[in-house]
Amino acid sequence: LLKMDFLGLKNLTIIEEAKNIIKHTRGREIDIDNLPLDDKKTFKMLRQGDTTGVFQLESAGMRRYLQELKPTELEDIIAMVSLYRPGPMELIPSFIKRKYGKEKITYLHPSLEPILKNTYGIGVYQEQMMRIARDLAGFTLAEADTLRKAIGKKIKKLLDEQKERLIKGMIKNGIPPQTAKEIWELFPPFARYGFNRSHAACYAMIAYQTAYLKANFPEEFIAALLTSEQGDVERVGIIVADCRNAGIEVLAPDVNESFKNFTVVPPKASLASGGLPAESGARERIRFGLLAVKNVGVNVIEAIIEERKKSGPFQSLADFLERVRHKDLNKKSLESLAKCGALDKIAERNAVLENIDTLLQFTRQFSANNSNGQSSLFASQPKAIAATLKLKPAAPADNQERLQWEKELLGLYISDHPFRAYENLMRSKNIPPLGEILNKDKKGTVIAAGVITGIQRINTKAGDPMLFVKIEDTSNSLEILVFPTLLKTTNAIWQEGAAVAVSGKISTKDNEVKVLANEAKIIPKPA
Repeated sequence: LLKMDFLGLKNLTIIEEAKNIIKHTRGREIDIDNLPLDDKKTFKMLRQGDTTGVFQLESAGMRRYLQELKPTELEDIIAMVSLYRPGPMELIPSFIKRKYGKEKITYLHPSLEPILKNTYGIGVYQEQMMRIARDLAGFTLAEADTLRKAIGKKIKKLLDEQKERLIKGMIKNGIPPQTAKEIWELFPPFARYGFNRSHAACYAMIAYQTAYLKANFPEEFIAALLTSEQGDVERVGIIVADCRNAGIEVLAPDVNESFKNFTVVPPKASLASGGLPAESGARERIRFGLLAVKNVGVNVIEAIIEERKKSGPFQSLADFLERVRHKDLNKKSLESLAKCGALDKIAERNAVLENIDTLLQFTRQFSANNSNGQSSLFASQPKAIAATLKLKPAAPADNQERLQWEKELLGLYISDHPFRAYENLMRSKNIPPLGEILNKDKKGTVIAAGVITGIQRINTKAGDPMLFVKIEDTSNSLEILVFPTLLKTTNAIWQEGAAVAVSGKISTKDNEVKVLANEAKIIPKPA
């Protein structure tokens, strides 16, 4: 029987979605299987550690190593995919030093050089171990694979047999007995961490393909990435923060421009009609998909898009309500569309919320008239339609309300960020942005500041409460650990939405940057 393992990767779906968006927005077909493997933009991006969304290469630890390694070819990516795991990870600093001639490359025997040259004398792949057994000891490939399995499974009897055969084979091929024994000593630890090169190469190719798309078509790639991750609010927040750092604008949902999923919106052109946009010198933007809005179902979304394609953009709130006649356009979905900003071009948010019952009555009356065979006297006159919808005056929503609603319905702030009001104060105090703390290999004590966006309370083994607090500024987010001793004296300040400054020691345990707080205080609102 043939046993087959099938691994499903959403990254392949992201690649296909990105290709489709590129074709739609730029009219270009991307042959993903025949990309140039020496693309300068791609390797420049990898050397900068700008790898959010890049398969296998986006963890904080991997970013730091990429910045040190400064990859120049696909071979470097294959090696990093193999080495960045428990065990071989300790070899990465040596691998980097040897690449740049800062550490001497040595071989126990000259015959090892052609086998280990590509990895600077460091054994990385299982295939290298098998080739050593074949070239230096005369093993067949099948026998070499038996050796690999024996070491991996730690079967003593089989190990002793393989050891004796390997050493005898090397001596027979002219390798001194002492050197043969030293080469054998490489095998047991090698087998524990040796990675399958063919597997690593496949992963590295997908990593390169995603990196290529991000480097050359950033808006399209990120739109595809956001679509894939839209069910994970925290992940979407990380990606949007990455967009802002890269100067890519992410726009709130819009009933006149959004589709079901995230899309790329060309400047000075609308995708509402589904046609290709005109060329423009300004940068493209990413528009939130309507499916990312809480409480708005797929059926009403499809009704909105279909009506817009058929009869063009919605001219007013009344026009929208008359044309989107769907049972799921109810109080909950209408409030959600207003709060998140999807109706901003045709109605002010608070005006919709304050008049929600009037709006629902309007839609019911219009539907009743249609079901009775009546049509609006003003069907061809948008301005007259608007006049039939009488709204009571409402004070416009303030910035804080808008941001709170966006956070509630989209999971993150879109039109602005509540911490922006504190940025000048932070600069005057020389407090770095969170993105800077995360991206630099800092040690010791730092001061981190941001708005609290998440709090998780747990108990220690001793039964004392402690907190995992997520803070966020306009550049990124960071996790703060608040231990019991500090929590006792600062319990009142840990509230979602509060702006805090935290002094503490950086921790890079598990290659994730966190701050172990030893002092914290509320940041007063600027005058």
